[in-house]
Amino acid sequence: MPLVYLGLGSNTKPALNLRLGVRELARRFDLVDVSRVYRNSALGFEGADFLNAVASIETDMEVSLIADELNAIHDIAGRVRGDTAFVSRTLDIDLLMYGDAVIPEWRIPRPDVLGYSFVLRPMSEIAPDLRHPVTGKTMDAHWTEFDQDLHPLDEVPLILLKSVE
Repeated sequence: MPLVYLGLGSNTKPALNLRLGVRELARRFDLVDVSRVYRNSALGFEGADFLNAVASIETDMEVSLIADELNAIHDIAGRVRGDTAFVSRTLDIDLLMYGDAVIPEWRIPRPDVLGYSFVLRPMSEIAPDLRHPVTGKTMDAHWTEFDQDLHPLDEVPLILLKSVE
């Protein structure tokens, strides 16, 4: 079964909603790992800071079925979908990578993996040797090369997952 990487973010009751997201992921999938939590400023709009993390799950579900499950989790968190991507969110879970697959119609791998520190840093934390299916470089190499001043991060002492059995 492929490892699937998911980005989690929230800037509305973020600790509560990130915990809800991880709890629901563990209930619906084989949750493998969850990164530490990082705080960053809202990008593209004026808003509260976001808390972000990355989780990995193991599943053989098709991408469309994973997306359905993620949307159901968004609904539980009370996410309101709008016309713009740059708004406050109770919970946002993005499918970042599906094993080593390249699936253009689903934007997999998601460009955010290499574009934002709040995705790349936690990815490199839980999967440093994972190779990006397009570049062939490891997540650790991408993080080392990333301009870390572009989107400054602060680690937050928030535990989302105590242990994976």
